[in-house]
Amino acid sequence: MPPHRLPRSFPYCHPSNLWRGAKCFVLLATLALAGCASNATNQQAQADTKRSARDQYLSYTQADPLGAYLATKDYPQNTPPKTTKALATTALNLLGIKYRFGGETPNTGFDCSGLVSYAAEKSLGLKLPRSSAEMAREGESVKTTELRRGDLVFFNTRGHRNSHVGIYLGNKKFVHAPRAGAVVRVESMDIAYWKKRYNGARRLATNNTSDMLAIN
Repeated sequence: MPPHRLPRSFPYCHPSNLWRGAKCFVLLATLALAGCASNATNQQAQADTKRSARDQYLSYTQADPLGAYLATKDYPQNTPPKTTKALATTALNLLGIKYRFGGETPNTGFDCSGLVSYAAEKSLGLKLPRSSAEMAREGESVKTTELRRGDLVFFNTRGHRNSHVGIYLGNKKFVHAPRAGAVVRVESMDIAYWKKRYNGARRLATNNTSDMLAIN
């Protein structure tokens, strides 16, 4: 019986084809290994970079732990100085609190100077004298036509100058603790009672020009 021969339509069993297939396999395997080696190299480089950054951070925190902690906080770098606008805003948050002679906290109630003293400390960090007459010697004098939000306005309500104090809001309005039986409230300086008794104003801090609200 003659030896069996593979059909001509089965070319991959030919020795030359097998040799070429083997070479292709070796080439593909080499490229795959090269790719793996390249990826491993990149991963190692990234790991080294992260390790270096971590080591630098750890060395910094060991040298200055408080500084490193503060560095993680989102504190404003260029905080503008506080102005007396904040004084007025703080006082407005106290509207409706009852009047109490000698009172100087929201829990006890406020008299006129107690309200101003409390608002100044909370908003500006200022420790003001306790009486309105002493407050009238703080800061600088302000003309009526140059009043700004947050200026202190003084009145004669007891037969002597500067016996009452409030905080100017602009548009001829001020916030104050008026008298027994009343609450912290906003009033107009154009009312005849206050207009007649107005003694002047003082400025505790410098505002921006844009904050100016003059009385016309």
